[in-house]
Amino acid sequence: MENIMCQLCETKPVYEFTNKRKLCKTCFIKWFQKKVLYTIRKFNMIKSGEIIAYKKGNKINEVVLENILKMYSEKGHVTIKEKTQNSKLKIAIPTNADTETHAIIDELFNSKLKNHNPVNQKIIKPLYLFLNKEILLYAKLKNLKFNKIKKEKNKLKDFVNQLEKKHPELKQAVIKNWLGLKK
Repeated sequence: MENIMCQLCETKPVYEFTNKRKLCKTCFIKWFQKKVLYTIRKFNMIKSGEIIAYKKGNKINEVVLENILKMYSEKGHVTIKEKTQNSKLKIAIPTNADTETHAIIDELFNSKLKNHNPVNQKIIKPLYLFLNKEILLYAKLKNLKFNKIKKEKNKLKDFVNQLEKKHPELKQAVIKNWLGLKK
């Protein structure tokens, strides 16, 4: 049977999954980066030799996106650039599972469903499968500098976040079902 905790996590875990598996700082960073690589590969976001543009910013998702794109460019055969007017480049945007879930549910209520796929023509979403709390923890563990943004009041977002507390993995289930609808 697989060990629930790695040796390092037994003394100082920083993250716990819903299945009670815990990760230390080093294991969490490795898990996060592997999940990014998995997301890029699973949705065929980036091909070797491509140039990927991104918007440089100080918000947490923008800073983490830049960090993981740099990591990916070191491992893969791609170039990353700050966003320009070149319409031929693929553009990586910092949206994640929380953002997509809130948008899907909001649009369902308003009957204006849009495209929330991880790849949409030249737009890619490498953070598509991550929750805000995972992105925040990664940024803190990697000592990335970012500006904290004031949370906006939104009843629907608050409702979904409360549901997530009572029913962990709700947001991942919404994303998974959205992807299932698009097959």
